Amino acid sequence: MIEPKHPRLTVTRQCELLGLPRASFYYEPAPESDENLRLMRVIDETYLAYPFFGSRQMTRWLRAQGHKVNRKRVRRLMRAMDLEAIYRKPSLSRANAAHPVYPYLLRDVTVDRANQVWATDITYLPIMGGYAYLCAVIDWYSRRVLAWEISNTLDAAFCVRTVARAMAEHGVPEIFNTDQGCQFTSAEFTQPLLKAGVKLSMDGKGRCLDNVFVERLWRSVKYEEVYLKSYVSLVDAHAQLDTYFHFYNHRRPHSSLGDHTPADAYRTSIALPAAANQ
Repeated sequence: MIEPKHPRLTVTRQCELLGLPRASFYYEPAPESDENLRLMRVIDETYLAYPFFGSRQMTRWLRAQGHKVNRKRVRRLMRAMDLEAIYRKPSLSRANAAHPVYPYLLRDVTVDRANQVWATDITYLPIMGGYAYLCAVIDWYSRRVLAWEISNTLDAAFCVRTVARAMAEHGVPEIFNTDQGCQFTSAEFTQPLLKAGVKLSMDGKGRCLDNVFVERLWRSVKYEEVYLKSYVSLVDAHAQLDTYFHFYNHRRPHSSLGDHTPADAYRTSIALPAAANQ
């Protein structure tokens, strides 16, 4: 797809034309053994089915499936994949005073229009010879994926870029919901949203159901796309996911939306107040 020796177009320009971050072309697989990468794929599939599995239970499960693993190894791999068991915890603690945690604002709130609530999260993405991370911003009302990006590092920067693109293309939400991951509590992530007048909402620690629509999105992405493919590179993953998200937004009907697509539900909701003001 990208020709490093193209006579007229630089790599940067080719990436721009394809809608790819330039880092995608220079991607180098994360340093894990083939055995660990295979194990991470199994952990990812298992966690998607049983998100309440912590490292101890995951270790038991893997051993029952014939994998020779210890808890220390499973715990390290789950941390690399940014996976944490889902269960109620007795208290919430701030690991870093510089990263304030905001209250969850969506309990008992009726979400009845587009751009009322947006949410984001990160998920593990297997790539041949390594792995990467996928970040997406979703509109809660319509389920539309407003922006997404892939990165080979688990930092705040690519999450910030994803949100910035969503806001540039779709406006500013009233509430933005995330989990309490360090990427989302960092000033790099929160300050642009606060300056735009957005109210920040964060899930209770260990409560994936607080961000249920993103969790449902990950299930769809994994079962309908990622697990059916074997991405040979970050560029390949980006191209394949671009096709999938276009299908998800514009062609895949949702029963919860009256069999409309997310794009139709989003467009209709945006059009109603505009028509009322005319």
